[in-house]
Amino acid sequence: MTGIWDWGYAVEVLPALLRGLQVTVLATLLGSVLAFALGLVLAIVLRARVPVLHRVVRAFVEFWRSTPLLVQAYVIYQVLPDVGITLGSLAAGVIALGLHYACYTSEVYRAGIEAVPVGQWEAAAALSLPRSRVWFGVILPQAVPRVLPALGNYVISMFKEVPLLLAIGLVEVVTVARQLSADSFRPVEPLTLAGLLFLLVSLPASILVRRMERRAGAG
Repeated sequence: MTGIWDWGYAVEVLPALLRGLQVTVLATLLGSVLAFALGLVLAIVLRARVPVLHRVVRAFVEFWRSTPLLVQAYVIYQVLPDVGITLGSLAAGVIALGLHYACYTSEVYRAGIEAVPVGQWEAAAALSLPRSRVWFGVILPQAVPRVLPALGNYVISMFKEVPLLLAIGLVEVVTVARQLSADSFRPVEPLTLAGLLFLLVSLPASILVRRMERRAGAG
């Protein structure tokens, strides 16, 4: 191992990899915010069951769930400029991640909403509460805590899929590792450190999600 691994070179490239990790984490956080917000909107629209709108949203969800994230990122980054919408690699990647995972989180929200007892809906109707008050004052405060562990799992999945965005030029941690490997002809240190950085972030996150699952189960 001492003939393969160079500790001096590993220390030298670590700062560049950490900067790439910052981009990876940023894309994950922004994509998660978009996915959670849009997923909730989609779930509420699907629950409303307005016939035409329901079919349109359902078709949108199934389309985005059935196509690869990489293809979606390519379309947003390379095809939208043809219609006058030009986005940077980070913005295009965040939108691709957000749209892709919103279609999954919408199903998670739907399950949480359906788990709210029917009596809660009936009590809100009996009190003649406004529709917005029913959703944001009664239903969602009960539904969202139930699905937080599932949403956390999607955040971890998104974090591990951010490297796919290197295909549209996003300079995240794996892209940096590949560039360093090509420049120095030493792939072992950069790629190994990139994998360890992913592990150092995703493993504590996984432990946190498991604790949330246990608390949700106890509740």
